[in-house]
Amino acid sequence: MRTGPERGIYLASRSPRRRELLAQIGVRFHLLLFRALAPADPELDEAALAGEAPRDYVARVARAKAEAGWRRMLRRNLPRAPVLAADTTVALEDRILGKPADRREAAAMLGALSGRRHEVLTAVAVTFDERTELAVSASEVEFRPLTADEIRDYLASGEADDKAGAYAIQGVAARFVREMRGSYSGVMGLPLYETAQLLDRIGTRNERRNSH
Repeated sequence: MRTGPERGIYLASRSPRRRELLAQIGVRFHLLLFRALAPADPELDEAALAGEAPRDYVARVARAKAEAGWRRMLRRNLPRAPVLAADTTVALEDRILGKPADRREAAAMLGALSGRRHEVLTAVAVTFDERTELAVSASEVEFRPLTADEIRDYLASGEADDKAGAYAIQGVAARFVREMRGSYSGVMGLPLYETAQLLDRIGTRNERRNSH
């Protein structure tokens, strides 16, 4: 009896960066996404709660995504396998900077981050059966001062669209980063050390690709 997709996991995320990062450490995965016309899961609310701390926020959303993915897998009668999900946010003095609604909001976020240190939090959750394991990676990033022209040109590139904090450290925005402490992959959206630890803890041993 099959217990998983080629002894791999399901990834409940549309992020191409998370796919690349999982592939980097040799984790076999299948995408587990909502169908285009499917109604949103009523238990999956990504809006921050009043007074919710950034760390609590990303942990709650990542857990909800993984558990919603598990329910989706069961509804579709797919082979059972661990479901991995993640959520990333930028925190500036306990203020949550999620994905900007438009470029005006993105410009405001970049202006607030200019010349300042902020925290990037990524929570990873893995659900298997009735068990969910969770880890949160916290990294510090400091931006150099940004000019209005730099912000305008960066936004025009489109790279800030749909990114927490309105930037992608693996792209052009790397030129803004004066210093970073923590997990580079975590700032990208999936901390690989924590992810590997969770997959081991949940009780699955995924096949690693042999590069030799």
